[in-house]
Amino acid sequence: MYLVLSMGAMAVLHFGFPIAQPIREPYRYAGAVLIVLAFALGFWALFLFRRARTGVVPFSEATTLIIGGPYRFTRNPMYLGMAGILLGTAVWLGSVTPWLVLPAFMGIVTDRFIVPEEAMLERAFGSRYLEYRGAVRRWL
Repeated sequence: MYLVLSMGAMAVLHFGFPIAQPIREPYRYAGAVLIVLAFALGFWALFLFRRARTGVVPFSEATTLIIGGPYRFTRNPMYLGMAGILLGTAVWLGSVTPWLVLPAFMGIVTDRFIVPEEAMLERAFGSRYLEYRGAVRRWL
């Protein structure tokens, strides 16, 4: 829902308040590449959750601590994938104002989802999660 609302906000800012269009064709098409790569990252992480039969929905019970695949580089590949979709959308649109949404999205997701989920994982997995958290960054 936050992703869809953010994309809507980007569209409103782009079409309503474009200010400047520094990214022009054909460079704007790089945004489509970023979107595809971000979707792939998110689906890879989702696949690992499904394979491990652990909760995917935010705040659902985690039965397995997944540390392989994209989780070797980021503790939050699904949220990073969403941020990547927004990044690609901003590039594709090409104007300045949609870029304002990306840091707002990342801040809201961190505050409302990531920080509480990290506390849940620490309770569920203890020192194993703390070791993982110390070795892998939250975003990148």
